[in-house]
Amino acid sequence: MAMDKEPFDIDRAMRLVSEAVRPYPKAALFELAEAGFGAPFQQLVACIISIRTLDEVTLVTARRLLEAANTPEAMAALGPDAIDDLIRPCTFHEAKAPQIHAIARAILRDYGGSLPCNEEVLRSLQGVGPKCAHLVLGIACGEPFISVDVHVHRVTNRWGYVAASRPEATMQALEGRLPRAYWIDINRLLVPFGKHVCTGRLPRCSTCPLLSMCRQVGVTAHR
Repeated sequence: MAMDKEPFDIDRAMRLVSEAVRPYPKAALFELAEAGFGAPFQQLVACIISIRTLDEVTLVTARRLLEAANTPEAMAALGPDAIDDLIRPCTFHEAKAPQIHAIARAILRDYGGSLPCNEEVLRSLQGVGPKCAHLVLGIACGEPFISVDVHVHRVTNRWGYVAASRPEATMQALEGRLPRAYWIDINRLLVPFGKHVCTGRLPRCSTCPLLSMCRQVGVTAHR
């Protein structure tokens, strides 16, 4: 499906994607930040809740928990059982509740209750991987980091902009090619784009504004 395609222009692509996702809900962590839950600890908690969980569930669940406890001190005081009760709708809540509690206690113990904007510190916390660390640094700290989830991985590879078999490899490929001005926006834009336009099954290629330059890698059927 890649024959007779225009050269891929990432600047144009990002403008087109930005317009295409305008009618759709924002990615959960970006929406939470706009709603006032933009501190590093709050974004980290929301990201943990979001793992393997739909955005619609993440938004409601993260707000419920953060309205009850929006600082490490308050979260540590809640305890794992109370946290679990509040995040029960999210996937793997039984494991996430003690993880969130342990992270809150570690921040109190080691950083005086204030989570630093530091990748090494974030990655040292229990169960925090590159995706959540980079989202926190990008959204809460305004630092240019690329966060790759299933949507960013699928869409950028389908475009033919990168060629990688795993999200970690996609992140490395994007770090070597994507202009730094888009390092935060790539997640903000491609999450709704991947959910509503460039979907996993039967992507909406016939109405996609990027069709003329997208290589449609791996696409065998579409709408």
